Amino acid sequence: MDRQREPHEPSAWPRRERRLVSTLVLLTGVAVILALPFVLSAGSEFFLPVTISLILSIILSPVANFLRRVGLPNAIACLVSVLLVPVAFSLVALLILQPSVALLAQLPQLTRQIVEHIENVRGGFSAFTNIANELASLTGSAGQTEVVVAAPSAVEQIATATPAVVFETVLIVLFTFFMLEARFRMRRKLLLEREDFGASVRAARILRDVQGQVGTYILTASIIAACVGVIVALGAWALGLEAPVMWGGLAALLNLLPYFGPLVMTFLLAAFGLGTEASVLAGLAPAAMYLAMHTVEANFVTPVILGKRLTLSPIAILVSMSFFSWVWGVAGIFLSVPILLVGVALFQHVGSPNFVGFVFGEALFPMQEDPAAGSSATGSETPVNGDAVNYEG
Repeated sequence: MDRQREPHEPSAWPRRERRLVSTLVLLTGVAVILALPFVLSAGSEFFLPVTISLILSIILSPVANFLRRVGLPNAIACLVSVLLVPVAFSLVALLILQPSVALLAQLPQLTRQIVEHIENVRGGFSAFTNIANELASLTGSAGQTEVVVAAPSAVEQIATATPAVVFETVLIVLFTFFMLEARFRMRRKLLLEREDFGASVRAARILRDVQGQVGTYILTASIIAACVGVIVALGAWALGLEAPVMWGGLAALLNLLPYFGPLVMTFLLAAFGLGTEASVLAGLAPAAMYLAMHTVEANFVTPVILGKRLTLSPIAILVSMSFFSWVWGVAGIFLSVPILLVGVALFQHVGSPNFVGFVFGEALFPMQEDPAAGSSATGSETPVNGDAVNYEG
């Protein structure tokens, strides 16, 4: 009887072993997360070009595949796709940077006009201003010697930064080209050079879904941003603003940054309007119109086009933007959303850690049903080599 019950008795050791392994994985993950920002920041000369190249290769893969289907060889299709990047940056520089440099000459005049508007608004609060001045005179100290440290000029800063920028640009172009050119060999290795065919299919599905989700999001967001830019350019032209094409291009570029970009655009339009118009209401009109248009676009147009499957948590977006802006500056802000999309696509397949359940004795990574196993019953399996993408994990 005892021998018959022995196989059915649950053993505590496998559970303890899994718990120990999960604890080690959790501690290792915490250590990696704590060290990651310092490693990425210290090695930004290497990690930033590689990350940009990885994101660009994911974005440009559909373009290279289309050119290959048209009849171009794989290497030529990849080269043409990569050359689209400097062409796009040159177009952005032509539309935005050149008119903005011309507007910088008017900066002193714009600043004086804005100060006049502020002084007029503060005129109604003169009593509070007098009280503040009296308090400042009572707490003011004796004159102190002011030390001014001479900063390098803009020309010196540009001359110093140009070689590094050129070198990193060349690295990005080369990395992107070779990543694109090797994409078919990578898929072949994932499918054919593995002992476990199920793991190979799962890896190929992850690669396909990451590429499809990131590419679809960025393509859709770029089309929406281009439409926003056209509307803003037409509105700036109708309101008589200088360089309406520049305002449209700037609105399209900043629209790619969730939450942060529209705030910057609203501030720029308000500052420029106050600096060029005689009245405060007329000066704030462009910013108010843009804010109304963005409210409609962000709350009605974009959710309908992207749908629920491509929506991201606002908290996750803000955390990603703050983290990568801290690590890589302005470039990190633009890379934060694509990197977040890659992470979300990976977690949909691998499974997200169950931190709260782990504290109460549950598994750190709960077992998930393989989509390939359940698809035979439902008939919803997407072919690995197909063009369709299943975003629902």
